[in-house]
Amino acid sequence: MLTIAAMLWSAEAAPQGVKTATGSAAAAALRARGLELGYNLDYDEALTAFRAAIDADPSHPAAYRLVAATMWINALFRQGAVTAEDYLGQARSEVTRKPIAPSVDAEFHANIDRALALGDEHLREHPLDPDAHFQVGAAYAFLTTYKATVEGRLAGGFRTARRAYGEHERALALDPQRHDAGLTVGLYRYGVSTLAAPLRLLAGLAGFGGGRERGLRLVEEAASFPSDVQANARFTLIVIYNREQRYDDALRVIRELQQRYPRNRLLWLEAGSTALRAGQFDEARASIEEGMTRLAQDPRPRAFGEEARWRYDRGSALVGLHRNEAAERDLRFVLEGEAPEWLRGRAHMELGKIADLSGNRSGAIAEYRRASRICSEQHDSGCEDDADRLIKTPYR
Repeated sequence: MLTIAAMLWSAEAAPQGVKTATGSAAAAALRARGLELGYNLDYDEALTAFRAAIDADPSHPAAYRLVAATMWINALFRQGAVTAEDYLGQARSEVTRKPIAPSVDAEFHANIDRALALGDEHLREHPLDPDAHFQVGAAYAFLTTYKATVEGRLAGGFRTARRAYGEHERALALDPQRHDAGLTVGLYRYGVSTLAAPLRLLAGLAGFGGGRERGLRLVEEAASFPSDVQANARFTLIVIYNREQRYDDALRVIRELQQRYPRNRLLWLEAGSTALRAGQFDEARASIEEGMTRLAQDPRPRAFGEEARWRYDRGSALVGLHRNEAAERDLRFVLEGEAPEWLRGRAHMELGKIADLSGNRSGAIAEYRRASRICSEQHDSGCEDDADRLIKTPYR
Protein backbone atom coordinates (compact mmCIF):
# COMPACT_ATOMS: atom_id res chain seq x y z
CA MET A 1 0.00 0.00 0.00
CA LEU A 2 2.95 2.34 0.63
CA THR A 3 4.08 1.80 -2.95
CA ILE A 4 0.62 2.66 -4.26
CA ALA A 5 0.45 5.76 -2.05
CA ALA A 6 3.84 6.85 -3.33
CA MET A 7 2.67 6.45 -6.91
CA LEU A 8 -0.44 8.50 -6.21
CA TRP A 9 1.66 11.19 -4.58
CA SER A 10 4.04 11.19 -7.56
CA ALA A 11 1.10 11.57 -9.91
CA GLU A 12 0.04 14.75 -8.14
CA ALA A 13 3.56 16.18 -7.87
CA ALA A 14 4.94 15.31 -11.30
CA PRO A 15 4.85 17.57 -14.34
CA GLN A 16 1.83 17.14 -16.64
CA GLY A 17 3.73 15.00 -19.14
CA VAL A 18 4.63 12.46 -16.44
CA LYS A 19 1.33 12.69 -14.56
CA THR A 20 -0.71 10.64 -17.02
CA ALA A 21 1.78 7.76 -17.11
CA THR A 22 2.17 7.74 -13.33
CA GLY A 23 -1.59 7.93 -12.81
CA SER A 24 -2.01 5.01 -15.18
CA ALA A 25 0.55 2.98 -13.24
CA ALA A 26 -1.10 3.81 -9.93
CA ALA A 27 -4.51 2.86 -11.32
CA ALA A 28 -3.18 -0.48 -12.57
CA ALA A 29 -1.68 -1.23 -9.15
CA LEU A 30 -4.94 -0.31 -7.43
CA ARG A 31 -6.94 -2.50 -9.81
CA ALA A 32 -4.62 -5.43 -9.07
CA ARG A 33 -5.02 -4.80 -5.34
CA GLY A 34 -8.78 -4.64 -5.71
CA LEU A 35 -8.89 -7.96 -7.54
CA GLU A 36 -6.80 -9.58 -4.80
CA LEU A 37 -9.22 -8.28 -2.17
CA GLY A 38 -12.34 -9.21 -4.11
CA TYR A 39 -11.34 -12.79 -4.72
CA ASN A 40 -10.58 -13.05 -0.99
CA LEU A 41 -14.22 -11.99 -0.27
CA ASP A 42 -13.17 -8.54 0.99
CA TYR A 43 -15.74 -6.80 -1.20
CA ASP A 44 -15.88 -3.43 0.58
CA GLU A 45 -12.11 -3.06 0.52
CA ALA A 46 -12.05 -4.10 -3.14
CA LEU A 47 -14.57 -1.38 -4.00
CA THR A 48 -12.41 1.18 -2.19
CA ALA A 49 -9.40 0.14 -4.27
CA PHE A 50 -11.30 0.26 -7.56
CA ARG A 51 -12.75 3.68 -6.76
CA ALA A 52 -9.25 4.92 -5.97
CA ALA A 53 -8.16 3.55 -9.34
CA ILE A 54 -10.88 5.65 -10.98
CA ASP A 55 -9.56 8.73 -9.17
CA ALA A 56 -6.03 7.93 -10.33
CA ASP A 57 -7.02 7.45 -13.98
CA PRO A 58 -10.65 8.46 -14.65
CA SER A 59 -10.27 7.96 -18.42
CA HIS A 60 -9.64 4.20 -18.24
CA PRO A 61 -12.79 2.01 -18.43
CA ALA A 62 -11.43 -1.01 -16.51
CA ALA A 63 -11.90 0.31 -12.97
CA TYR A 64 -15.51 1.32 -13.66
CA ARG A 65 -16.13 -2.18 -15.00
CA LEU A 66 -14.51 -3.72 -11.92
CA VAL A 67 -16.62 -1.59 -9.57
CA ALA A 68 -19.70 -2.86 -11.39
CA ALA A 69 -18.39 -6.43 -11.32
CA THR A 70 -17.82 -6.23 -7.56
CA MET A 71 -21.36 -4.92 -7.07
CA TRP A 72 -22.58 -7.88 -9.14
CA ILE A 73 -20.63 -10.61 -7.34
CA ASN A 74 -21.54 -9.16 -3.94
CA ALA A 75 -25.23 -9.21 -4.95
CA LEU A 76 -24.91 -12.87 -5.94
CA PHE A 77 -23.11 -13.63 -2.68
CA ARG A 78 -25.94 -12.08 -0.68
CA GLN A 79 -28.46 -14.13 -2.69
CA GLY A 80 -26.54 -17.29 -1.78
CA ALA A 81 -24.94 -18.17 -5.16
CA VAL A 82 -21.56 -19.30 -3.89
CA THR A 83 -20.40 -22.49 -5.66
CA ALA A 84 -20.46 -24.21 -9.05
CA GLU A 85 -23.61 -25.97 -7.81
CA ASP A 86 -25.52 -22.76 -8.49
CA TYR A 87 -24.54 -22.79 -12.17
CA LEU A 88 -24.88 -26.49 -13.07
CA GLY A 89 -28.68 -26.78 -13.19
CA GLN A 90 -31.07 -26.01 -15.99
CA ALA A 91 -31.25 -22.30 -16.72
CA ARG A 92 -34.55 -20.46 -16.65
CA SER A 93 -35.37 -17.14 -18.26
CA GLU A 94 -37.25 -15.96 -15.19
CA VAL A 95 -36.43 -17.08 -11.65
CA THR A 96 -37.56 -15.99 -8.20
CA ARG A 97 -34.80 -13.95 -6.57
CA LYS A 98 -34.44 -11.57 -3.68
CA PRO A 99 -34.45 -8.11 -5.25
CA ILE A 100 -31.25 -6.14 -4.73
CA ALA A 101 -31.28 -2.68 -3.24
CA PRO A 102 -32.19 0.03 -5.78
CA SER A 103 -29.04 1.97 -4.80
CA VAL A 104 -26.86 -1.04 -5.63
CA ASP A 105 -28.61 -1.57 -8.96
CA ALA A 106 -28.22 2.13 -9.80
CA GLU A 107 -24.52 2.11 -8.95
CA PHE A 108 -23.92 -1.01 -11.01
CA HIS A 109 -25.53 0.54 -14.07
CA ALA A 110 -23.84 3.91 -13.58
CA ASN A 111 -20.41 2.30 -13.54
CA ILE A 112 -21.02 -0.16 -16.36
CA ASP A 113 -22.49 2.65 -18.47
CA ARG A 114 -19.39 4.77 -17.83
CA ALA A 115 -17.13 1.85 -18.75
CA LEU A 116 -19.08 1.39 -21.99
CA ALA A 117 -18.97 5.11 -22.84
CA LEU A 118 -15.21 5.33 -22.33
CA GLY A 119 -14.63 2.07 -24.18
CA ASP A 120 -16.76 3.12 -27.14
CA GLU A 121 -15.01 6.49 -27.29
CA HIS A 122 -11.58 4.85 -27.41
CA LEU A 123 -12.83 2.32 -29.96
CA ARG A 124 -14.02 5.09 -32.28
CA GLU A 125 -10.62 6.75 -32.08
CA HIS A 126 -8.61 3.51 -32.36
CA PRO A 127 -10.70 0.94 -34.26
CA LEU A 128 -7.72 -1.40 -34.75
CA ASP A 129 -6.65 -1.45 -31.10
CA PRO A 130 -7.26 -4.94 -29.63
CA ASP A 131 -7.49 -3.54 -26.11
CA ALA A 132 -10.23 -1.12 -27.14
CA HIS A 133 -12.29 -4.04 -28.41
CA PHE A 134 -11.47 -6.02 -25.26
CA GLN A 135 -12.60 -3.26 -22.89
CA VAL A 136 -15.92 -2.78 -24.67
CA GLY A 137 -16.54 -6.53 -24.87
CA ALA A 138 -15.65 -7.04 -21.20
CA ALA A 139 -18.17 -4.40 -20.12
CA TYR A 140 -20.91 -5.94 -22.25
CA ALA A 141 -20.04 -9.39 -20.87
CA PHE A 142 -20.55 -8.20 -17.29
CA LEU A 143 -23.79 -6.45 -18.24
CA THR A 144 -25.05 -9.68 -19.83
CA THR A 145 -24.13 -11.74 -16.77
CA TYR A 146 -25.84 -9.25 -14.48
CA LYS A 147 -29.07 -9.47 -16.48
CA ALA A 148 -29.01 -13.28 -16.26
CA THR A 149 -27.85 -13.87 -12.69
CA VAL A 150 -29.25 -10.90 -10.76
CA GLU A 151 -32.27 -9.90 -12.82
CA GLY A 152 -32.98 -13.48 -13.93
CA ARG A 153 -33.41 -12.49 -17.58
CA LEU A 154 -31.49 -14.69 -20.00
CA ALA A 155 -33.37 -13.49 -23.08
CA GLY A 156 -32.95 -9.87 -21.99
CA GLY A 157 -29.17 -10.18 -22.33
CA PHE A 158 -29.11 -11.58 -25.86
CA ARG A 159 -28.12 -8.34 -27.62
CA THR A 160 -25.40 -7.48 -25.11
CA ALA A 161 -24.07 -11.04 -25.20
CA ARG A 162 -23.74 -10.86 -28.97
CA ARG A 163 -21.84 -7.56 -28.68
CA ALA A 164 -19.50 -8.98 -26.02
CA TYR A 165 -18.81 -12.05 -28.14
CA GLY A 166 -18.20 -10.01 -31.30
CA GLU A 167 -15.85 -7.52 -29.65
CA HIS A 168 -13.72 -10.22 -28.07
CA GLU A 169 -13.61 -12.22 -31.29
CA ARG A 170 -12.36 -9.04 -32.98
CA ALA A 171 -9.73 -8.52 -30.27
CA LEU A 172 -8.48 -12.07 -30.83
CA ALA A 173 -8.40 -11.57 -34.59
CA LEU A 174 -6.32 -8.40 -34.18
CA ASP A 175 -4.01 -9.98 -31.59
CA PRO A 176 -4.14 -13.79 -31.22
CA GLN A 177 -2.06 -13.46 -28.03
CA ARG A 178 -4.87 -11.64 -26.20
CA HIS A 179 -5.91 -14.82 -24.43
CA ASP A 180 -7.93 -12.80 -21.92
CA ALA A 181 -10.38 -12.06 -24.75
CA GLY A 182 -10.67 -15.81 -25.27
CA LEU A 183 -12.57 -16.22 -22.00
CA THR A 184 -15.80 -14.70 -23.31
CA VAL A 185 -15.45 -16.29 -26.75
CA GLY A 186 -14.63 -19.67 -25.26
CA LEU A 187 -17.40 -19.58 -22.68
CA TYR A 188 -20.02 -18.71 -25.30
CA ARG A 189 -18.70 -21.33 -27.73
CA TYR A 190 -18.81 -23.96 -25.01
CA GLY A 191 -22.27 -22.83 -23.92
CA VAL A 192 -23.66 -23.03 -27.46
CA SER A 193 -22.23 -26.55 -27.82
CA THR A 194 -24.33 -27.74 -24.85
CA LEU A 195 -27.62 -26.54 -26.37
CA ALA A 196 -30.12 -28.75 -28.17
CA ALA A 197 -29.70 -28.83 -31.96
CA PRO A 198 -32.48 -26.31 -32.80
CA LEU A 199 -31.08 -23.81 -30.29
CA ARG A 200 -27.55 -24.32 -31.64
CA LEU A 201 -28.87 -23.45 -35.09
CA LEU A 202 -30.52 -20.28 -33.80
CA ALA A 203 -27.34 -19.32 -31.93
CA GLY A 204 -25.32 -19.81 -35.09
CA LEU A 205 -27.69 -17.64 -37.11
CA ALA A 206 -27.36 -14.96 -34.44
CA GLY A 207 -23.58 -14.94 -34.78
CA PHE A 208 -22.52 -17.18 -31.91
CA GLY A 209 -19.98 -19.83 -32.87
CA GLY A 210 -20.03 -23.24 -31.25
CA GLY A 211 -17.46 -25.92 -30.61
CA ARG A 212 -17.05 -27.65 -27.26
CA GLU A 213 -13.34 -28.46 -27.49
CA ARG A 214 -12.42 -25.08 -29.03
CA GLY A 215 -14.44 -23.26 -26.39
CA LEU A 216 -12.86 -25.15 -23.52
CA ARG A 217 -9.37 -24.61 -24.93
CA LEU A 218 -9.95 -20.85 -25.11
CA VAL A 219 -11.09 -20.75 -21.47
CA GLU A 220 -8.05 -22.82 -20.42
CA GLU A 221 -5.74 -20.43 -22.27
CA ALA A 222 -7.38 -17.47 -20.52
CA ALA A 223 -6.87 -19.23 -17.19
CA SER A 224 -3.14 -19.53 -17.92
CA PHE A 225 -2.71 -15.95 -19.21
CA PRO A 226 -1.80 -13.20 -16.69
CA SER A 227 -4.60 -10.62 -16.84
CA ASP A 228 -7.37 -9.14 -14.71
CA VAL A 229 -9.71 -11.93 -15.88
CA GLN A 230 -7.35 -14.82 -15.12
CA ALA A 231 -8.97 -15.71 -11.80
CA ASN A 232 -12.42 -15.36 -13.38
CA ALA A 233 -11.32 -17.84 -16.06
CA ARG A 234 -10.17 -20.28 -13.39
CA PHE A 235 -13.48 -20.06 -11.55
CA THR A 236 -15.19 -20.63 -14.90
CA LEU A 237 -13.09 -23.74 -15.44
CA ILE A 238 -14.33 -25.16 -12.13
CA VAL A 239 -17.90 -24.98 -13.45
CA ILE A 240 -16.98 -26.45 -16.85
CA TYR A 241 -14.83 -29.25 -15.45
CA ASN A 242 -17.63 -30.21 -13.06
CA ARG A 243 -20.10 -30.22 -15.93
CA GLU A 244 -17.70 -32.42 -17.92
CA GLN A 245 -17.24 -34.69 -14.88
CA ARG A 246 -13.52 -33.91 -14.89
CA TYR A 247 -13.48 -33.71 -11.13
CA ASP A 248 -9.74 -34.17 -10.62
CA ASP A 249 -9.08 -31.25 -12.96
CA ALA A 250 -11.64 -29.14 -11.10
CA LEU A 251 -10.03 -29.99 -7.76
CA ARG A 252 -6.60 -29.08 -9.15
CA VAL A 253 -7.85 -25.62 -10.14
CA ILE A 254 -9.56 -25.18 -6.77
CA ARG A 255 -6.30 -26.01 -4.94
CA GLU A 256 -4.45 -23.44 -7.04
CA LEU A 257 -7.05 -20.83 -6.12
CA GLN A 258 -6.87 -21.80 -2.43
CA GLN A 259 -3.16 -21.04 -2.51
CA ARG A 260 -3.76 -17.73 -4.29
CA TYR A 261 -6.77 -16.58 -2.22
CA PRO A 262 -6.47 -18.19 1.23
CA ARG A 263 -9.07 -15.88 2.82
CA ASN A 264 -11.77 -17.13 0.46
CA ARG A 265 -13.37 -19.76 2.69
CA LEU A 266 -15.85 -20.67 -0.06
CA LEU A 267 -13.07 -22.40 -1.99
CA TRP A 268 -13.12 -25.14 0.66
CA LEU A 269 -16.88 -25.45 0.19
CA GLU A 270 -16.25 -25.69 -3.56
CA ALA A 271 -13.65 -28.40 -3.03
CA GLY A 272 -16.04 -30.38 -0.85
CA SER A 273 -18.89 -30.08 -3.36
CA THR A 274 -16.64 -31.21 -6.21
CA ALA A 275 -15.29 -34.16 -4.22
CA LEU A 276 -18.90 -35.16 -3.45
CA ARG A 277 -19.75 -35.29 -7.16
CA ALA A 278 -16.67 -37.45 -7.67
CA GLY A 279 -17.80 -39.85 -4.93
CA GLN A 280 -14.72 -38.98 -2.86
CA PHE A 281 -16.62 -38.81 0.40
CA ASP A 282 -13.74 -38.73 2.87
CA GLU A 283 -11.96 -35.98 0.93
CA ALA A 284 -15.23 -34.05 0.74
CA ARG A 285 -15.74 -34.34 4.51
CA ALA A 286 -12.17 -33.19 5.21
CA SER A 287 -12.48 -30.14 2.92
CA ILE A 288 -15.84 -29.16 4.38
CA GLU A 289 -14.68 -29.48 7.97
CA GLU A 290 -11.58 -27.38 7.29
CA GLY A 291 -13.80 -24.78 5.67
CA MET A 292 -16.24 -24.83 8.58
CA THR A 293 -13.33 -24.13 10.93
CA ARG A 294 -12.42 -21.14 8.76
CA LEU A 295 -16.06 -20.04 8.75
CA ALA A 296 -16.26 -20.13 12.55
CA GLN A 297 -13.17 -17.90 12.78
CA ASP A 298 -14.29 -15.47 10.05
CA PRO A 299 -16.18 -12.37 11.30
CA ARG A 300 -17.10 -11.19 7.80
CA PRO A 301 -20.65 -11.36 6.39
CA ARG A 302 -22.03 -14.73 5.32
CA ALA A 303 -23.96 -15.50 2.18
CA PHE A 304 -27.67 -16.27 2.34
CA GLY A 305 -28.05 -19.84 3.61
CA GLU A 306 -24.29 -20.30 3.76
CA GLU A 307 -24.18 -22.38 6.94
CA ALA A 308 -26.84 -24.67 5.48
CA ARG A 309 -24.62 -25.18 2.43
CA TRP A 310 -21.74 -26.34 4.62
CA ARG A 311 -23.98 -28.60 6.69
CA TYR A 312 -25.64 -30.10 3.60
CA ASP A 313 -22.32 -30.98 1.99
CA ARG A 314 -20.92 -32.48 5.19
CA GLY A 315 -24.15 -34.40 5.75
CA SER A 316 -24.01 -35.76 2.19
CA ALA A 317 -20.40 -36.84 2.64
CA LEU A 318 -21.32 -38.57 5.90
CA VAL A 319 -24.17 -40.38 4.13
CA GLY A 320 -21.63 -41.63 1.59
CA LEU A 321 -19.48 -42.84 4.50
CA HIS A 322 -22.57 -44.50 6.10
CA ARG A 323 -22.25 -42.36 9.24
CA ASN A 324 -25.99 -41.97 9.45
CA GLU A 325 -26.58 -40.37 12.85
CA ALA A 326 -24.13 -37.48 12.30
CA ALA A 327 -25.36 -37.08 8.73
CA GLU A 328 -28.98 -36.75 9.84
CA ARG A 329 -28.12 -33.97 12.30
CA ASP A 330 -26.57 -31.92 9.51
CA LEU A 331 -29.42 -32.56 7.09
CA ARG A 332 -32.11 -31.70 9.66
CA PHE A 333 -30.28 -28.40 10.19
CA VAL A 334 -30.73 -27.65 6.47
CA LEU A 335 -34.48 -28.26 6.69
CA GLU A 336 -34.93 -26.19 9.84
CA GLY A 337 -32.65 -23.23 9.13
CA GLU A 338 -32.21 -20.52 6.48
CA ALA A 339 -31.55 -22.23 3.14
CA PRO A 340 -32.46 -21.98 -0.56
CA GLU A 341 -35.45 -24.16 -1.38
CA TRP A 342 -33.56 -26.32 -3.89
CA LEU A 343 -31.14 -27.28 -1.12
CA ARG A 344 -34.04 -28.52 1.02
CA GLY A 345 -35.07 -30.78 -1.86
CA ARG A 346 -31.62 -32.30 -1.96
CA ALA A 347 -31.56 -32.67 1.82
CA HIS A 348 -34.76 -34.74 1.65
CA MET A 349 -33.09 -36.99 -0.91
CA GLU A 350 -30.10 -37.58 1.39
CA LEU A 351 -32.48 -38.33 4.27
CA GLY A 352 -34.10 -40.89 2.01
CA LYS A 353 -30.71 -42.53 1.57
CA ILE A 354 -30.30 -42.68 5.34
CA ALA A 355 -33.71 -44.37 5.62
CA ASP A 356 -32.71 -46.88 2.94
CA LEU A 357 -29.44 -47.65 4.74
CA SER A 358 -31.45 -48.18 7.94
CA GLY A 359 -33.84 -50.62 6.23
CA ASN A 360 -36.79 -48.20 6.32
CA ARG A 361 -37.86 -48.45 2.68
CA SER A 362 -41.27 -46.80 3.12
CA GLY A 363 -39.66 -43.84 4.92
CA ALA A 364 -37.05 -43.61 2.18
CA ILE A 365 -39.67 -43.47 -0.58
CA ALA A 366 -41.55 -40.74 1.28
CA GLU A 367 -38.38 -38.64 1.47
CA TYR A 368 -37.55 -39.25 -2.21
CA ARG A 369 -41.04 -38.14 -3.21
CA ARG A 370 -40.65 -34.93 -1.20
CA ALA A 371 -37.29 -34.39 -2.87
CA SER A 372 -38.69 -35.02 -6.35
CA ARG A 373 -41.55 -32.56 -5.82
CA ILE A 374 -39.35 -29.76 -4.46
CA CYS A 375 -36.63 -30.31 -7.06
CA SER A 376 -39.21 -30.24 -9.84
CA GLU A 377 -40.60 -26.95 -8.54
CA GLN A 378 -37.07 -25.54 -8.35
CA HIS A 379 -36.15 -26.76 -11.85
CA ASP A 380 -33.32 -28.85 -10.38
CA SER A 381 -33.57 -31.60 -12.97
CA GLY A 382 -30.55 -33.59 -11.76
CA CYS A 383 -31.95 -33.87 -8.25
CA GLU A 384 -35.41 -34.73 -9.58
CA ASP A 385 -34.02 -37.50 -11.80
CA ASP A 386 -31.93 -38.94 -8.95
CA ALA A 387 -34.89 -38.90 -6.56
CA ASP A 388 -37.16 -40.63 -9.11
CA ARG A 389 -34.50 -43.28 -9.70
CA LEU A 390 -34.12 -43.90 -5.95
CA ILE A 391 -37.88 -44.35 -5.61
CA LYS A 392 -37.47 -47.39 -7.88
CA THR A 393 -34.07 -48.63 -6.67
CA PRO A 394 -32.99 -48.48 -3.01
CA TYR A 395 -29.77 -46.69 -2.07
CA ARG A 396 -26.94 -48.91 -0.90
